Amino acid sequence: MKKLVINILLILIFAGSVYSTGIDSLYYKANAAYNNQYYEDAVKNYLKIVDAGYESADLYYNMGNAYFKSDDIPSAILYYEKALKLRSNDEDIQYNLDVANTKIVDKIEPVPVLFYKKWWRSFYNMFTANIWAMISVGGLILFIVLLAFYLLSRSIRVRKLSFFTGLVFLGITLFTFTVSLQKYRHLTNKREAIVFTPTITVKSSPNQNSVDLFVIHEGSKVELRDHVGSWYEIRIANGSVGWLPESALKQI
Repeated sequence: MKKLVINILLILIFAGSVYSTGIDSLYYKANAAYNNQYYEDAVKNYLKIVDAGYESADLYYNMGNAYFKSDDIPSAILYYEKALKLRSNDEDIQYNLDVANTKIVDKIEPVPVLFYKKWWRSFYNMFTANIWAMISVGGLILFIVLLAFYLLSRSIRVRKLSFFTGLVFLGITLFTFTVSLQKYRHLTNKREAIVFTPTITVKSSPNQNSVDLFVIHEGSKVELRDHVGSWYEIRIANGSVGWLPESALKQI
């Protein structure tokens, strides 16, 4: 029985290694195709990696670049947005996304943001949810160490210093944990999509015969608010709201 378990583990490890090697090979081929300006081949190999269940900011960023070079601007924007979701403070991703957005028809002015909200967003996006969580764990470890000094030290001075410094690190721990949790919820709960129909009319209700509200074009980003049948209620950056068919959108 022991030998059987060991053999099964070895087979699983070997299979995982072979699978990982296959993904690495696809990634190498895709990058090589991109470097040689075979952008469609690069996209095909990147998509195989995505279909295998892999995702990363670098993978999505490379896909965005390949689509951009192929002149498929909506797909480029989609994958730049996916990359930015995983690495929100990456300047290269943001720059390429901004360039891609200059290529689309719609120039939607966002609703003005109050200065303190703008400051908070800038601070909030300094790190990913994982890094904020790691900072929180680091703060908790330091708090525990200082608590131990407070409980075990015989020096009044050391106990006071440990107590007040420990309170600071406890505050940092609670704050960064809250930011991490909020960022994680934002990433999982806020749904956005890119329009993939060249020109489409946004409707007043989830019905093709309802009143026309405004026209939107491919490449524009929308927030998904509600889902009824095969329709999504969407909101664009300027606050306008309406309904689009699911077939016209690809979720970020």
